[in-house]
Amino acid sequence: MYRFMSSKLLTISQTAKMLGVSIQTLRRWDDANKLSPIRKSVTGNRYYTRDDIDNYIKNNKGKLIFKLAKSWITNDLKTEFYSDFYCLDSSVFQGRLTKLESGLGEMRELGKMYPLISAIVGEIGNNSFDHNLGKWPDIPGIFFAYDLNRKKIALADRGQGILKTLKKVKPKLSTHLEALDVGFNEVISGRAPEYRGNGLKFVRNVVADNKISLIFHTGDAKLRIDKSRINLNIKKTNIYVKGCLALIKF
Repeated sequence: MYRFMSSKLLTISQTAKMLGVSIQTLRRWDDANKLSPIRKSVTGNRYYTRDDIDNYIKNNKGKLIFKLAKSWITNDLKTEFYSDFYCLDSSVFQGRLTKLESGLGEMRELGKMYPLISAIVGEIGNNSFDHNLGKWPDIPGIFFAYDLNRKKIALADRGQGILKTLKKVKPKLSTHLEALDVGFNEVISGRAPEYRGNGLKFVRNVVADNKISLIFHTGDAKLRIDKSRINLNIKKTNIYVKGCLALIKF
């Protein structure tokens, strides 16, 4: 599970990027025996094995999925890292989405809300494929991971992002902040790619009407929605994400 493509040992810097944490955090984990590296006796440099990292991810998936998703779209990667979290095409995504919906359906406390959670996950994931088909800047497909025990779902793509998508029908848009506002607020009529705005408005309504929260990044803009927020909370961030990144909690 979670196999890396490289067969070499990983440096502490490489491991930090892959796990979406700082080098200082890895050093603290080492001191606490949470994730121990192999040290070279002469230089003292830390190196990690694939198996150790794989096992750590497997045992701490719920804590890591959003960090892993963020790392996947903010770093300059040459290939996908985590096969269990990677959906190359929409058919793989749909299969895993069906599995998610089945798991949600077994959570009695969700009641009638479980198909709505599946619906907004499907909307976000399908947007990634629909609006980047044949136009992926580098790595196609999406990152899709969830932990039902912690009630978290993370999705990410290294696509064009909402601004570039919506500029095709609203050329006056100039910032990612504006694009998020339009995407989640305005109903845009017409044909694709305008549907991106309509789909995200559906996501907003479902989140706002239920005990669900959403964090959504694109470019240098971030949005938060939950049942307690009447207005969208959209802010500029100092972290730039390629494509889109979403965290759903329920």
